Amino acid sequence: MASDDAEWPALDYAAWHDSCATLHLWTQIVGKIRMAHAPAANHWWHVPLYLTSRGLTTSPMPYGGRSFQIDFDFIGHQLLIAASDGRGDCFALTPCSVAQFYEELTGRLRALDLATRIWTTPVEIADPIPFEQDHLHAAYEPDWVNRFWRVLSQVDQVLKAFRAGFLGKASPVHFFWGSFDLAVTRFSGRPAPPPPKNPMIPDRVNREAYSHEVSSCGFWPGNGGFGEAAFYCYAYPQPAGFAEAASGPPGAFYAKDVGEFILPYSAVRGAAAPAELLLDFLQATYQAAADLAGWDRAALERAAA
Repeated sequence: MASDDAEWPALDYAAWHDSCATLHLWTQIVGKIRMAHAPAANHWWHVPLYLTSRGLTTSPMPYGGRSFQIDFDFIGHQLLIAASDGRGDCFALTPCSVAQFYEELTGRLRALDLATRIWTTPVEIADPIPFEQDHLHAAYEPDWVNRFWRVLSQVDQVLKAFRAGFLGKASPVHFFWGSFDLAVTRFSGRPAPPPPKNPMIPDRVNREAYSHEVSSCGFWPGNGGFGEAAFYCYAYPQPAGFAEAASGPPGAFYAKDVGEFILPYSAVRGAAAPAELLLDFLQATYQAAADLAGWDRAALERAAA
């Protein structure tokens, strides 16, 4: 029996591709505002957004003697700005161009004395258009955006449960607006060789992100190169034999074109126990990476209760 649609809703990437592309760019605007104010943290952990019970948030950002945060509400379909001095503002999330969204948000920030300068060129996408010039991306379908957030809410819980089994260094569960994915990363504690250059990511960003050995996993809504919503797991540096290792539950496989293990969202959604199936995938791929790379698992993992 498939899982309850209310908990793990269908997420057909082809059906909401345009809204996904627009929302991706809107989150980049908000994420760049966070990056402009948050103190720098290792592995760029100061830049992602985080799940809330209604959408995504920057979490509080310092601004002089005040702080403020920006929240996407994907239930009421609003963007909210809240400052620590009690001031705030909001506007409806409706179909509008990236340029209009950028003008609306930055204008409201100026009115709240929260003016912020950002580099307006999108990152990690092909053929980027500066935000203030982008009149091409202008779709927003509330039902599909809400479905996307509901999926993220389920995935967020599973990734946090997975993270809890690790005593070593691990990232928060966070939403990277550049790659538009929800992710969590475990670290062996050992330095890694410099990663190969990536034309979509500045070298200084890549070097910081992959300065140490990692086993990373997460969820793409369809934009990650696979063409449909899917979970992924990868290791850097990838140990010998990783591609041939057991990939976990039925439906999972190693995708040579992206160099990662993939589990389609449809396989998880169609399972009787989606969370358990996803945890099996995360654990199997992590174990393959850790064992093949010789991680000290006894020291890094929490014993089962």
